[in-house]
Amino acid sequence: MQVKAFRWMGDRLLLLDQRELPAREVWLELKDYRQVASAIKGMAVRGAPAIGCVAAYGFLLGVRAGEPPSLVFETLKNTRPTAYNLFWALNRLWRALEEGRDIEKEALSIEEEDYRANRRMGEIGQELIPKGARVLTHCNTGALATAGWGTALGVIRSAHLSGKEVFVWVDETRPYLQGSRLTAWELLKEGIPHKVITDSTAGFLMRKGLVDCVVVGADRITRDYFVANKIGTYALSVLAKAHRIPFYVVAPSSTFDPNSYGEESISIEERSQEEVKRVKDTPVAPEGSPALHLAFDITPPENITAIISEKGIIWPSRQGG
Repeated sequence: MQVKAFRWMGDRLLLLDQRELPAREVWLELKDYRQVASAIKGMAVRGAPAIGCVAAYGFLLGVRAGEPPSLVFETLKNTRPTAYNLFWALNRLWRALEEGRDIEKEALSIEEEDYRANRRMGEIGQELIPKGARVLTHCNTGALATAGWGTALGVIRSAHLSGKEVFVWVDETRPYLQGSRLTAWELLKEGIPHKVITDSTAGFLMRKGLVDCVVVGADRITRDYFVANKIGTYALSVLAKAHRIPFYVVAPSSTFDPNSYGEESISIEERSQEEVKRVKDTPVAPEGSPALHLAFDITPPENITAIISEKGIIWPSRQGG
């Protein structure tokens, strides 16, 4: 079953509210760019490629409504600071507007290009996945995080459909539980064998020889291949390196930031401490205890076996980082 995170209807955007999954499938109807901005910031949609696509449609809605383009641009740009696809997509819409081109056509192109890139990454990446592999993944990198198919989960999906009989260890991905809520939901719909694990289980599974490779996505990749991704990714890369397990990053070219270099060039989003202290409405920490919620971390190139994009495979460690 093909999962879809959003649908452009010509005059409005329908958005599958990922905060409600897996309990309910709720579709939001967004007719205003401010609603789109709120949905991005509030995590109704997440995943760098999907954020880029949705932001493009949000810009279109704002401009069509006669709002100042610069205000629409800045409002959407300031929703999430780390995911590079957001800025990449908005810049494309801005250039199209300046050049007098059809911005709806440009937004549709961004969505179509992302889907094609995902399918291509799946084809390329699945070649690195051995038959019968036990793959560990983090966060959600499937159709819900993209225009369809997925990045890291797209590679796993392609390997599954090619008959490789893969098995997936699904990191729960605290504190927002994108792994247990969303990745497991997608895998269940696809009929791909898997088990959900707590994030802290991954290292012991590697020590026991139960993980053959780690496959993750990315929210931003610098010119020198530092990778920003969901918090917990760096720890997995250290564990994989210590246990000599391949660590693969899967991301479209729209996630590569040509203007950033080095770890310090990436802005890490810090979200509300309440997202750490609660699961939905249930407290899991004392009210008086403060918490830190960094939404992303940064993995250095020396911990990465390969980066897979629709343009091919990059081997950062072979290039000396």
